[in-house]
Amino acid sequence: MGSIGRYIFRAGLGAFLVVLVSITLLMWITQALRNFDLMTNQGQSILVFVGITALIIPMLVMIIAPIALMIAVAYVLNKLSNDSELIVMSAAGMAPWRVFRPFLLLGILVTVLVAWISFYLSPMSLQTLRSWATQVRAEIVTSNVQPGRFVVVDGKLTLHIRSRQPNGQLLGIMVDDQRDPKERNTIIAERGDLLSSNQGIFLLLSNGAVHRHESGKQDPTIVQFTDYAFDLSRLSPNTEPVTFAIHERSIGDLLRPAPDDAAFKRSPGSFRAELHNRITMPLYPLAFLFVTFAFLGAPRTTRQGRVLSLVGAIAVVAAIRGLGFVGTVAGSNSTMALATPYLGLAAAIALGAWAMTRGVAIEPPAALTRLLDTMIAGVRRRTTTAAGQHS
Repeated sequence: MGSIGRYIFRAGLGAFLVVLVSITLLMWITQALRNFDLMTNQGQSILVFVGITALIIPMLVMIIAPIALMIAVAYVLNKLSNDSELIVMSAAGMAPWRVFRPFLLLGILVTVLVAWISFYLSPMSLQTLRSWATQVRAEIVTSNVQPGRFVVVDGKLTLHIRSRQPNGQLLGIMVDDQRDPKERNTIIAERGDLLSSNQGIFLLLSNGAVHRHESGKQDPTIVQFTDYAFDLSRLSPNTEPVTFAIHERSIGDLLRPAPDDAAFKRSPGSFRAELHNRITMPLYPLAFLFVTFAFLGAPRTTRQGRVLSLVGAIAVVAAIRGLGFVGTVAGSNSTMALATPYLGLAAAIALGAWAMTRGVAIEPPAALTRLLDTMIAGVRRRTTTAAGQHS
């Protein structure tokens, strides 16, 4: 790679990293704020909060990296065009393929990164996130119930105690259980103890009442008790193995699911669709790269032409990604639909390769260019007239 290639590669890599880090950080902050109750309502430290929320970063990078690559390539090509460097390269006889080579090297690096995240890092991080979140929920029940505070678990179970005795006994207990959509149970008791055993975690209550309000009924049913055991085992990670969602499964689980896996028995098509989604994810950076270069790689003489070419590239990229979503969703029920993402990716790469080998510049329609020129000229005339009237 010559000096020009190194210059283009450094510019593209720098722009890609800036865009990737900026968008990923913004998306991470948005997602992290949704889990801010880990510190405010559930008494966890900032290290736990940052650790749990940071585990979604690999998945965000996997999704954002192809888009960041497209933005970086479009920025560098636009910069080269504005500085007339593309025109000079073309006049000097440099083939489009030589200009494309540093971008292709950058695209291969991004593809390898996305493949590593898709096949290994993202499912591992999501599994760790699920296990850690389950452990945190159990710790809330066993050790983080503080006197005078309302502790909300999963948004459906609320615990409150008036005070805690030196021996650990709880006084003035209220439990509001909305985990069952068919009924709501509110338990009030004078005393209680937390008991953890091999059978699970239980809240042993004494001298209280259960207010059971079934959906569709106006009045609740009240049952008084002397002793009552409230099962909290559902919140404990030790009573049963953590069940991972399909998008949290490793690539090995998707390739060779266990025959007795309940999720696989229930929806084998979802495993197949997720497997093909993992395979196609690393191909999007290359497809977006070829499309962007096909539209913007040739020298442009007018700003309007570059803008319209950029709009065309964005439209094609959006269509390719849309086909990927449709193929993944529909692929759960139809094997034929799984071919849709591959066809879109193959067409995008073929379009870019054809444009480079033939030296074709994909231009917007002449009528659309003239329409845009007319609109811009009209806006300028109205702006000039308004400025003259004000002066």
